[in-house]
Amino acid sequence: MNGNWDVREAGPADARHRVVLIPGGMCSAVWYEDVLADPSLAAAGIRLTAVTQPGFGGTAAPADVSMDNYARLMAGFAAERGCDVLVGHSLGANVALEAAAAGLFAGPLVLLSPTFSRRDEARFLAVMDQVGHVPGLGAAAWAALVRTLPRTMRGSLPPDRADALTADLGLTEAGSARRIVRAYYEYLDRHGSLVDRLCGTGLPAWVVRGDHDEIGLQPAERAALEACPRVTTVTVPDAGHAVLVEQPAAVAEVVLAAVASL
Repeated sequence: MNGNWDVREAGPADARHRVVLIPGGMCSAVWYEDVLADPSLAAAGIRLTAVTQPGFGGTAAPADVSMDNYARLMAGFAAERGCDVLVGHSLGANVALEAAAAGLFAGPLVLLSPTFSRRDEARFLAVMDQVGHVPGLGAAAWAALVRTLPRTMRGSLPPDRADALTADLGLTEAGSARRIVRAYYEYLDRHGSLVDRLCGTGLPAWVVRGDHDEIGLQPAERAALEACPRVTTVTVPDAGHAVLVEQPAAVAEVVLAAVASL
């Protein structure tokens, strides 16, 4: 990266504690705007920086789109900003998890709807990954997905944010999304389940899910998370996968708890 990051920021520049927030796949930093504006975080004087992962929101994807490289890139950004706490949503949560598991970040984690195994992920994404391997058809299918996903997602988003968020979804280049998802599934298949990988970090972590989250969690994974002494599981009422825009105050509450743990 050349340092030209797409960021949204809130809080005092001289804050004692700093939090970096990583959005999910096909999402930019704009998805965190409600969290950035939360009054409880402002009152706490925390510096918040939401940063778009390269390849999404109209930004250029890196040549290496592996989860390992994304973990390096985002951990490097967090280090540059003097980050104390790392927050990630969806794919961004998995990047944050991997940054910690690889020893690149050593602070508290807030993981919003992470995926711990292939079985947890949305079925349509696995289908798109398989189709993406087919010459010709794969490129056409991903172009169609990027074109239609904003319309498909609109009904699940808060009405006052739907226009901005659906427009943002359409900014990702289809070829980049196809490559990133392929690398993402390679990552999931390499590790099988990521629960032990998270618990093995020894870091305080909050795993946050909406009560009707579209991403699954296997019973054995749930039991292992609940048995992990430094992991706290949080279920947010009246929220699905997009918990950061559906219930931003609940997310802010968990961020405050993570900062308080320092």
